[in-house]
Amino acid sequence: MPVVLREDGARIAWESDGPEDAPAVLLIMGLAYPAAMWFRLVPALAERYRVVRLDNRGAGLTGDVPGAPYTVETMAADCLAVLDAAGIASAHVVGISMGGLMAQEIAVTAPERVRSLCLMATHPGIAHAAIDPETLTMVTAGRAAMTPQEAAEASIPFNYAPSTARERIEEDWAVRFPLACTLAGYTAQVQGTLPWTRYDDLPSITTPTMVMYGELDRLVLPANATTIAERIPGAELVAVPDANHVLMTDQPEQVGKLLLDWLDRS
Repeated sequence: MPVVLREDGARIAWESDGPEDAPAVLLIMGLAYPAAMWFRLVPALAERYRVVRLDNRGAGLTGDVPGAPYTVETMAADCLAVLDAAGIASAHVVGISMGGLMAQEIAVTAPERVRSLCLMATHPGIAHAAIDPETLTMVTAGRAAMTPQEAAEASIPFNYAPSTARERIEEDWAVRFPLACTLAGYTAQVQGTLPWTRYDDLPSITTPTMVMYGELDRLVLPANATTIAERIPGAELVAVPDANHVLMTDQPEQVGKLLLDWLDRS
């Protein structure tokens, strides 16, 4: 896997699939998850797009690097550095959860790099977000005392729909656990993202935007998607039924179809 060396010494791991001369799609993963967790969507996307993804600071093969706490601004700049390394001037940007914060940051600060914007299961910044207090406790204080396996078990009701088979959840874990975030990496991501907001800047986004959410999302409540879509001019708001936060695992076929349709139209 190639890496990008950043000014502060961080080595950001990234990868690319699909034809190099095809339109590019940048996939940005959420809190603590490695880029490998896009595995359910990449094969179909890579048939006609160049699919680029990176392991955020603190996650996956990038792991714990300088710069903690890892701010949204810093991680968004990492994304742009990856696009530079891949020789990509502009890309369709898709971000889920924390990755959606980074996608918003890129759309606001580097709009010329964004061909279209897809914000999945995300919010406009904690200061303006609809939050379930139980969820906030689980994400912050709750995880510190748990092993990765215990944290994964405790997060099931917040991440997956009740109808999602345990076998499918364990398929996710088989991808996640070998690339598990350390507690230090997880904490650096949480602390770095908590102060961030682009709520006041969302109306300035002119990039074609789709906001997608799972109707059952407990981790990032659906009201947040509505807030974002209402503030970005012309944004499309798309609900995925019977899907919780990890909507591409709960409903992989539907999410893949919606995303491909969006990219093709954009």
